[in-house]
Amino acid sequence: MGRSPHSVVMVCFDGVQLLDVAGPMDCFAAAHLPPYDGAAPYRLTLVSKDGGAVATSSGIRLETIPLSDIQPGDIDTLMVPGGPATRDIVDDAALIGWIARVAETAGRVCSVCSGAYLLAAAGLLDGRRAVTHWYLCDDLKARYPQVAVEPDAIFVRDGRIWTSAGVTAGIDLALAIVEADLGRKTAMEIARHLVVYFKRPGGQSQFSALLESQTAAVDTRFDELQRWVAENLDGDLGVDRLAERAGMSPRNFARLYKQAVGTTPARFVESLRLEAARQALEDTAQPLGWVARRFGFGNEERMRKSFQRRLGVVPSQYRQQFAP
Repeated sequence: MGRSPHSVVMVCFDGVQLLDVAGPMDCFAAAHLPPYDGAAPYRLTLVSKDGGAVATSSGIRLETIPLSDIQPGDIDTLMVPGGPATRDIVDDAALIGWIARVAETAGRVCSVCSGAYLLAAAGLLDGRRAVTHWYLCDDLKARYPQVAVEPDAIFVRDGRIWTSAGVTAGIDLALAIVEADLGRKTAMEIARHLVVYFKRPGGQSQFSALLESQTAAVDTRFDELQRWVAENLDGDLGVDRLAERAGMSPRNFARLYKQAVGTTPARFVESLRLEAARQALEDTAQPLGWVARRFGFGNEERMRKSFQRRLGVVPSQYRQQFAP
């Protein structure tokens, strides 16, 4: 006899983000599509406080069953998505109370994007590490200071509590859950079927250093220079060289760059080099010395100091944690 399917229950509410719901659920549903044989490994259920049709933030409606139809012991994985209405939903005592009760017996409790607010309101994130959409991390930290918010992560697993960053990060979270349940090969096949990246492990940045710097910039005069830096990480990227390319004196360039971007040229260059080195450590078996030289650190020791200072781990530890 085959084993019973793993029950995944997704909590919905008016104003929920459609992709927060559909992204993870499609990952789980794909686990029984061809070429997979046998019974579906996941049983998927959408619930809401009163059941019936729930309007998502995009206007598309989802059919749900009422919370009262679900018994706490029926849930293996409880998932709580986010959406524009989430920070108001935290005041719904009945819904928050239900989440807190069923979480006691659920094997795994997860949030997608701003769904972390509902877990926090239910007391499930107290003393735990968690993440939400990058735009909301500071607000989540201010509202719930007992939560250790990790603003850079794609997703965070702290025991049986999993939280993910914004919107599409729910797909990364679901793929990680599938990997934990069914193995890496199945998770990779699902990623391939859905045409999404499998390798975006928790702990990676929610967005690239280049995008982050351009988003923070108060003007765009250095966008072209930043793209050039990203394409020439193994070259001379000192202030004098960058100033020359920008057509400015080094002193004037350093001053104006920091005003425009909010960080120094040296720190920006280091961020790009770190990002490229991290990707190489995850995706290749190249020696640490090769990675250090390829991305402009010069030698392994300088790369090690940069990793230790900015990430709190040395390159060998990072590779051990995130490489296949």
